[in-house]
Amino acid sequence: MQSTVPKQFLLVNGLPVVMHTMQAFHNADANIDLVLVLHTDFHAYWKQLCDEHSFTLPHLLVAGGETRFHSVKNGLEHIKCTDDALIAVHDAVRPLTGSAIIQESYYHAEKHGNAITAVKSRDSIRRVIDGKSVSLLRDEIYLVQTPQTFKAGLLRKAYEQDFSVKFTDDASVVEEMSIDIHLTEGDHENIKITFPEDIAIAELLLNKKSH
Repeated sequence: MQSTVPKQFLLVNGLPVVMHTMQAFHNADANIDLVLVLHTDFHAYWKQLCDEHSFTLPHLLVAGGETRFHSVKNGLEHIKCTDDALIAVHDAVRPLTGSAIIQESYYHAEKHGNAITAVKSRDSIRRVIDGKSVSLLRDEIYLVQTPQTFKAGLLRKAYEQDFSVKFTDDASVVEEMSIDIHLTEGDHENIKITFPEDIAIAELLLNKKSH
């Protein structure tokens, strides 16, 4: 991001990215309990940002881990709920998630045990193996987003597994237990802030939503 500040703290329309993200879930359902998993080095900075931006949305602040896997595991350990409760895991830097996507994710997970937000690829896809590229059928390719929502009991059991480098998201952790993964429809505007130009795109999309 060409920034000394972690991308979740970069300003979009004057507010840190992660605050937009948390607000999106609150807007989808005010009864959702928010848990923010953040590296301990930035806990004091986060509290400072909350003061500066008068951010009063109730949430639980939890220490992050070495990897995404360990951060989610830490978050789960601080959530007190029944096995049938629903837990959505979401990227802090995905601030444009619409209420309909969030609500559908919870609804589908309630019904099927899990719900992974994804969109069909718009582009042609090629896979490279040993230097040789092979065309894949675009209609069979989905790009995974978040939220990724699960019954709490299922997610807790999945995170009892030992860490593996092949765990790139929560779906891959749950899938390791031979559980079928269910997809729900995302949105190409549900972008993940990754590159500097994404800030400008996010601002344009947020401004469009507010009008």
